Amino acid sequence: MKNDAIKFEIEKIGKCKIPSPMTRVKFISDDKHVIYKPNLKLIKTYLDANMEVPVFEMAGPREKIYFDPSKLKCGIVSCGGLCPGLNDVIRAVVFSLHHHYKVKSIFGFKYGFEGLSYKYQHSPIELTPEYVSDIHLKGGTILSSSRGEQDSGDIVDTLEQMNINLLFVIGGDGTLRGGRDIAEEIKKRKLKISVIGIPKTIDNDISYVQRSFGFETAVSESKVAIYSAHVEARGARNGVGLVKLMGRHSGFIAANATLATSDVNYCLIPEVDFTLDGFLKSLKQRLERRHHAVIVVGEGAGQKLIKATNSTDRSGNTKLSDIGVFLRDEIKKFFYECAIEVNMKYIDPSYMLRSVPANPNDSVLCLLLGHNAVHAGMTGRTNMVVGLWNNEFTHLPIPLAVSKRKKIDINGTLWNSVLASTGQPSKM
Repeated sequence: MKNDAIKFEIEKIGKCKIPSPMTRVKFISDDKHVIYKPNLKLIKTYLDANMEVPVFEMAGPREKIYFDPSKLKCGIVSCGGLCPGLNDVIRAVVFSLHHHYKVKSIFGFKYGFEGLSYKYQHSPIELTPEYVSDIHLKGGTILSSSRGEQDSGDIVDTLEQMNINLLFVIGGDGTLRGGRDIAEEIKKRKLKISVIGIPKTIDNDISYVQRSFGFETAVSESKVAIYSAHVEARGARNGVGLVKLMGRHSGFIAANATLATSDVNYCLIPEVDFTLDGFLKSLKQRLERRHHAVIVVGEGAGQKLIKATNSTDRSGNTKLSDIGVFLRDEIKKFFYECAIEVNMKYIDPSYMLRSVPANPNDSVLCLLLGHNAVHAGMTGRTNMVVGLWNNEFTHLPIPLAVSKRKKIDINGTLWNSVLASTGQPSKM
């Protein structure tokens, strides 16, 4: 069976013996779980085969904790690109540590993992409820960020020297891989230090996580750009509005923004290949029928059509060729050769989506992710990330979260809904 190799078991650094200082709260017992695939037929198949049904641990406060709050020092680090809600998460972690568990020593490390390496000599910031009280009203992160790998040995040296026993790592795939390496180095040294991840990726591409924070805000902000493209396209003869959105490997922002507006005629995503000839011929037919078109393209779409950059960023990610500019120029060229006038408007709001404050739904998600990360860390769980699955908060091993990248299922409901909304051909 396909799912029997999935291991959702969470590492722990010791037994919980200390009564939680939390009051007036419903504690979650360790036997509470969230089913990975709530499919009755599949569950029966597992039971008939005497196999365990794959489940996540349910997140939440436990009655007994591992760390003594009066002696505990904690650290928070955020890495990678900016994302709506980063400050909300930092604030939620600080507030939960302070108010729920009475932890007094909380440090923020600046510029990502650089802040935990002695080589860069970045001074940590002491985070108090007063210091973070209004940061959720601002975009970006008060801790700043950076990309690129750092030596996990240097990072663990810093944690040891500062007597930090609980580190919260906020980031996406690369950051979580770094968190996994730090946890493995800690394990080698037989130290009692917990590493807890909080999923941050605007592309919503972390596996086994239903939704990462910042994604919904990005979709909401994308609507403004698509609305503008639609107005421009309708306002001219053969108007074409082209909007490039974020999504290196996964087209969740493009697909959801398309459904959120219902004004998009073509949605191009990294998961679905298309030919330039097929796309342009379809676009020509669209303009002949309706005299305007709106196109949304994810940044990782159509890379096979463009000359590769053959370069990488500091995190080792391949630098993508600019599909937006490529399509803009190819559309103009094609219609010029067809002797057909088009009025092209190209909009790239990419970095505007990352820098805004979180919307209300994302703010709620940030708060609850932060709280549940603290609850998990206080129980001595480690090498794990807090997730959301079937609208329940879960514990997920970091190695599993980074084992593959979440992508749109092109045979699933989301993509079929996009095709129905846009009316575009399923193959171009």
